[in-house]
Amino acid sequence: MYNSDLPTRAELPSSRQLLRSTIIAIIVAAVLLVTVVLPSEYGIDPTRIGRVLGLTQMGEIKMELSAEAARDETADASGQVSGTSEQPPVKQGTDASVLPPKTTPGTEQDSRTDEMTITLKPGEGAEIKLEMAKGAKASYEWTTAGGPVNHDTHGDGPGGATHSFSKGRQMERDSGELTAPFDGRHGWFWRNRTETNVTVTLKTKGNYRNIKRVV
Repeated sequence: MYNSDLPTRAELPSSRQLLRSTIIAIIVAAVLLVTVVLPSEYGIDPTRIGRVLGLTQMGEIKMELSAEAARDETADASGQVSGTSEQPPVKQGTDASVLPPKTTPGTEQDSRTDEMTITLKPGEGAEIKLEMAKGAKASYEWTTAGGPVNHDTHGDGPGGATHSFSKGRQMERDSGELTAPFDGRHGWFWRNRTETNVTVTLKTKGNYRNIKRVV
């Protein structure tokens, strides 16, 4: 009936062996939690091993991007409560790090082409948004000079609506197309985590009402 003999009682692991195996498994899991999971996911590195392996930096960036997205949502909610749907535009000419957008009218209704350039100091962040109607499309391309940046491409709308298009870290360029899932502002947040100034050049083309720096 059986292809092989069943193990005898003597061949089965004892309770002491099972307990020892369980304890070893718990210790291994705890070590992995402290040395790998906590540094890479939350930037917590009590043993300093994660920083040596480069995991702590990864976790810190994840937490920074999450915190930045949360701050964006809070700022948007505050603006809606106060009755302002957008932050005031940056006054061109008062900030040397922001160049006025170069706008080219399109042939289709509400279609336009723009180019904006901003310079980020070490640790500085900036956000540029397009005001788009639901279903509107806009293609984009951005590049950096001087180093890479972390980015969070997302949208926000009435009632606290949010949408994430993409996120990345230590990137020097990105391109694609945004399709607005709802009426609102859709665009890019960049953070310079290098030790030098980084210039970001953004080119956009599509159906949107305006483009402005909001942070």
